[in-house]
Amino acid sequence: MAELLRNPDKLVKAKNELDEMIGKGNHLAESDIPQLPYLRAILKETFRLHPALPLLLPRKAGADVEINGFTVPKGARVLLNLWAIGRDPAIWDDPTSFVPERFLGSDVDAKGNYFELVTFGAGRRICPGMPLALRMLHMMLGSLIHWFDWKLSDGVEPEKLDMEEKFGIALQKAKPLLAIPTPI
Repeated sequence: MAELLRNPDKLVKAKNELDEMIGKGNHLAESDIPQLPYLRAILKETFRLHPALPLLLPRKAGADVEINGFTVPKGARVLLNLWAIGRDPAIWDDPTSFVPERFLGSDVDAKGNYFELVTFGAGRRICPGMPLALRMLHMMLGSLIHWFDWKLSDGVEPEKLDMEEKFGIALQKAKPLLAIPTPI
């Protein structure tokens, strides 16, 4: 939500998509999600730029492996830094900007099939809550956008919204977002 309030044009685009696809006054249903590519792109871009877990759970190398000229010895603990992958200019154009459009028309998903976006992990150790999380996040964000007009608290300009992050096991905003919803 912070990125949408910081980029009001993206919020308007999402609201317009919801109004057009499900209609004003109609409730968002899970069956509507496949017809909302911009909403899905917003979530993918949020996963990329602000992963809930900046580091995936550690894994242990089962054999000596060479990756890009580096040797990972058998038995080494390996951590995947999602935060760094999401901001890597070798992977992403304009990596620090919130650009949901980069996922429109793209096959990249957050289900562990693409190294660029492994929000929930991959393989045998993928997060078992991923299907529920994906459904709920689309439903919650879509409903919040569809049923409310949003603005920042008085005196806060979108381009000056503090997006500093506090690192720990989970990634969160350093300062809580103060947003004002107005029912439609």
